[in-house]
Amino acid sequence: MKILKTLHGFTEEIIAKRKLYHERTNDKYLKNIGNDISAEENDAEMFRSQRKRLAMLDLLIAASREGLMTDLDIREEVDTFMFEGHDTTAMGLCFLLALLAEHKDIQDRVRDEVNIAMQENGEKFTMKLLQQLPYLDRCIKETLRLYPSVFLISRISGEDVKLQPYVVPAGTIIQLHIYAVHRDPNFWPNPEVFDPDRFLPENIRNRHPYSYLPFSAGPRNCIGQRFAMLEMKAMIAPLVQNFYLEPVDYLKDLRLQADFILRPAHPLRLRFVPVCRFNANS
Repeated sequence: MKILKTLHGFTEEIIAKRKLYHERTNDKYLKNIGNDISAEENDAEMFRSQRKRLAMLDLLIAASREGLMTDLDIREEVDTFMFEGHDTTAMGLCFLLALLAEHKDIQDRVRDEVNIAMQENGEKFTMKLLQQLPYLDRCIKETLRLYPSVFLISRISGEDVKLQPYVVPAGTIIQLHIYAVHRDPNFWPNPEVFDPDRFLPENIRNRHPYSYLPFSAGPRNCIGQRFAMLEMKAMIAPLVQNFYLEPVDYLKDLRLQADFILRPAHPLRLRFVPVCRFNANS
């Protein structure tokens, strides 16, 4: 109960501060997104694009202004985002750092990409820069293929499902083993090999859409997947730019623990060696 009180207090403070911000700006950033039928009829595309530009919390606050959500509803959604997003992302970062440490050529390529993007952005670390790191993006995706934070999900079939030669009756609890799907050689040649180029556009094109499920899929997929990818990029880019990563423990010796999420059963250590940068004028 003490921990829940801390969590709820944190989310309630975030919500209160954001509401106060909108009050002080006279709802400037929530204008023209209400349930205005004429706006939908006259310029439906603009209406939809305005909603798409809202941050999640703003969208929830806008919905509450329309009477569609209570403050408790908002808090539950923010709680979910905060709780589900911290440990999963942390484990993804740990596995990615370990993989980069063991694959120096891939690590060097990521570092070169980050350095070039930083130069092109005037050495400013911005959201625009994160969009200019396609190779790092592929490295993250390949890490989540090998070590999906959520390795197993459950679903209840809403109707009879025919899977040759079986029929799964409605109401059956189905366990989907994402870890195994991601290492199925029918979809992933040499599945144990860390190869970010699996996610080049030409390699993705003909792959089964449900052969890769790090964020689940369909109507119940993870609402925070884009945020998680940006978060991991934002963490990894400056680390790789400023440190060489060297392995201490190796993934081949790793024993995995099936907790709520996938995690190492023992410490997974690596070494951070500072990148020396010399000023030509010094």
